[in-house]
Amino acid sequence: MGIFSRTRDIIAANITDMLDKAEDPAKMIRLIILEMEETLVEVRSSAARSLAEQKEMRRHIAKLEHFQADWTEKAQLALSKDREDLARAALIERQKAADLVAQLQREIATLEESVRAYEDDIDKLQNRLREARQRQRSIMVRLESAEHRVRMRTLMSSERVDAAMARFDQLERRVDYAEGRADSLDLGGQRGNGAQPSLADEIAALESNDKVDRELEALKRKLGDRDPSN
Repeated sequence: MGIFSRTRDIIAANITDMLDKAEDPAKMIRLIILEMEETLVEVRSSAARSLAEQKEMRRHIAKLEHFQADWTEKAQLALSKDREDLARAALIERQKAADLVAQLQREIATLEESVRAYEDDIDKLQNRLREARQRQRSIMVRLESAEHRVRMRTLMSSERVDAAMARFDQLERRVDYAEGRADSLDLGGQRGNGAQPSLADEIAALESNDKVDRELEALKRKLGDRDPSN
């Protein structure tokens, strides 16, 4: 396929329609971008060659124009020496150079049209490439989001989640049992069954005994004050 035909096909391609029909849109958009990038490189290379050819032709035209001037001078010299035959031959050579200049100018004009077409194609390809890359980013975001949802749904519906929740339930039951045991140790009935009192309980008992002793002494003093023998 020629570069012009290939470029026109890419420019005219309906990316949306191609992606809608693709089994793997992410892969398809990568291929489309790769094709556009390769074609863009080829178009730029062709444009560069056309520009180089134009420069070469213009240099050749400059040389031919110098030849024309030289043959004109030679024809004039021949006529001044009454050598009409040589003058005619010099003019023929000058005409050959002029014809070649005209041919090269036509070729340059054709190349200039090609370069303008290349420039137009390059602009269109760059726009299509930007569009394709934007589509690629959009597709990748949507694909990543869809894959994330699939992973979450797969995870939530898997046996591993059920097993994990069962382990959580088991741990909660163990915590409930431990808390129940701790609460039961605070009940007074535990001490009646031979449980050792805590340090706080023993200190509280001492304070209670001191209070009782003070009240007992106070009561004794009160009774002593009422004894008539005193």
